[in-house]
Amino acid sequence: MLRLAAAALAGTAIEFYDFFIYGTAAALVLGPLFFPTFSPLAGTLAAFGTFGVGFVARPLGSVLFGHIGDRHGRRPVLVASLLLTGASTVAVGCVPTYASIGTAAPVLLLVLRFLQGLGLGGEWGGAVLLTAEHAPADRRGLWSSFPQIGPALGFVLANGVMLGLSAALSDAQFASWGWRVPFWAAGVLAAAGLWLRSSLAESPRFLEMREHARVPLVEVVRGHWRLVLLTAGALSVGYALFYTVTTWSLAYATERLGVSRTVMLAIIMAAVVVKGVLTPLVAVLSDRYGRRPLCLAGCAGAAVWMFPMIALLATGEPLLMFLGFLVALIAFVTMFAVIAAYLPELYEPRVRCTGAAVGYNLGGVLGGALTPIVATAIADQSGRVPWGVAAYLTGIALLSLGCFALLPETRFVKVAAVEPATTGGDVHTRA
Repeated sequence: MLRLAAAALAGTAIEFYDFFIYGTAAALVLGPLFFPTFSPLAGTLAAFGTFGVGFVARPLGSVLFGHIGDRHGRRPVLVASLLLTGASTVAVGCVPTYASIGTAAPVLLLVLRFLQGLGLGGEWGGAVLLTAEHAPADRRGLWSSFPQIGPALGFVLANGVMLGLSAALSDAQFASWGWRVPFWAAGVLAAAGLWLRSSLAESPRFLEMREHARVPLVEVVRGHWRLVLLTAGALSVGYALFYTVTTWSLAYATERLGVSRTVMLAIIMAAVVVKGVLTPLVAVLSDRYGRRPLCLAGCAGAAVWMFPMIALLATGEPLLMFLGFLVALIAFVTMFAVIAAYLPELYEPRVRCTGAAVGYNLGGVLGGALTPIVATAIADQSGRVPWGVAAYLTGIALLSLGCFALLPETRFVKVAAVEPATTGGDVHTRA
């Protein structure tokens, strides 16, 4: 389990590095380089628009790779998704700017961002199911949380590279070529990830199934549409929180508050490091107390904290901003540390790869794709303290709280082939 979980963690870290490096670049440099004819605000909105395309592609990727995972196994998904995301990320670093090739530049950026999202949409389902379906029942939350640590590692790695380049280079050098270096580095990381995953064993739960879904998406739509909508709505607040802290606040603080790029990157990285460390600790609690109670607590905490977080951000003081981000990410991790065990338990094995991944990635469209764009537009109409952004985030948190309240507890659901067929909670065992 340790070797399997480590390989899943490494792969998700690499893929989320690819995804996050684009978000950081969108907040810092892509607007002026690829949309120079726009005003500064419109350029930022356009850059966040290309950022959002990756989230729109993720549900499509979960359908494509979910079909492969449910029909042919979880392991092929891990290799194909990593290859696609890595190649498209390297290509982003090679796209000429608007000054060189005109409107073809943002179009190429849009296409490559779409391919990034397509690959990441398949990654999560494959990595999570491979660990969840191997894990013993009483430690499923813990082992399944390893892929959930990957995004924190990927983010810290992506922003660490950006922070180092930002500190070492002048603004002109960073805008000319420095921002491209993290994208090129994705090729080396992808090769390492492929090597790590080359020897992974297929999920025992998949191997024991005698009949596989012919068209998994059709079965999910017919038999699980309500569950997909509930999980998407439930997860939207997590995405909204994370990308408010890591993407929108970076652009807002550097452009509107005059905080230096280096300071903001360091503050956000520090908060994300704490979030990553807490992930397995919270997951252990879910093995003891259940998935649903922690998700409800995280949503409630998010709803209460949004106005204080925005007030602390508006001060422009590093320590106060860090406090605001830290508490928000603690609320986030209280939910998302357990999601990797929760979602596989909600769906039956024959459509688990498609159903869990589609629900997870639709939440990204609702919370991740729209939040930086909406928050930027709202903040432009506000005073120094953008209370409208806080109200928007609170509304998403309350929506997610209602969706989680309608989902059942699943801690006793059978997922792996080797665990005893015990039942409990609010749902029946899915053998």
